[in-house]
Amino acid sequence: MLIGVILCVLLSLLFLSVYVAVALGMVGLFIDFFYSPFPLRFALGDVAWTASDSSLLMTIPLFVMMGEILVRSGLAKNMYEGLDRWLSWLPGGLLHANIASSTLFSAVCGSSVATAATITTVAMPQARALGYGERLFAGSIAAGGTLGILIPPSINLIIYGVLTQTSVPKLFMAGLLPGLLLALMFMIVTILLCQVRPQLGGPRQHYSWGERFKAVKYLLPVLVLFAVVVASIYAGWATPTEA
Repeated sequence: MLIGVILCVLLSLLFLSVYVAVALGMVGLFIDFFYSPFPLRFALGDVAWTASDSSLLMTIPLFVMMGEILVRSGLAKNMYEGLDRWLSWLPGGLLHANIASSTLFSAVCGSSVATAATITTVAMPQARALGYGERLFAGSIAAGGTLGILIPPSINLIIYGVLTQTSVPKLFMAGLLPGLLLALMFMIVTILLCQVRPQLGGPRQHYSWGERFKAVKYLLPVLVLFAVVVASIYAGWATPTEA
């Protein structure tokens, strides 16, 4: 009986276009008001404070700020151009630069949304200028943006670690390899799609080895930053917040 009532109330709220989070909160208050012998709503403040009273959560705005500094300083754009010189010879051209840039940017900002938004700002003008199919081009950015959930320093893993009292460095270590493998799989699927349907990709650009090695200077700052942050956490020299 109770489950049926809860389901009806929840579905009614969702049909009324109430946000999912708000609907779940309202269902909780409904159950508390009509079915709970103890007024749990009076303990909401204590529950909210206990869940958020952790210095580890300071990591989240700090990692987002680090990513914002990369964007404002122009390092994100330089990183994209550097990866373009190394990867755009593959079938799909700049699509691979999208995925690789998302991988690197995820490794310093920890946010999927911030990653996708940043790479879109840098990449989409070139897509239109070079005649890429926007559907697959935008899809490669969206797919690459999801890597921010796995590749450390992932904000999602930090929140999960705080809520479940799990070691954040261990979560970072567990997410690194799957994130890199997922990026590799995205690139392999892109190559296969562009081999079968070349019109989905764009022009493949070829650069000399000299131009490629000159582009390494654009990649080094991001790689060094990632190495310092993640290595200091793994080695136990610093907490995620300190890193």
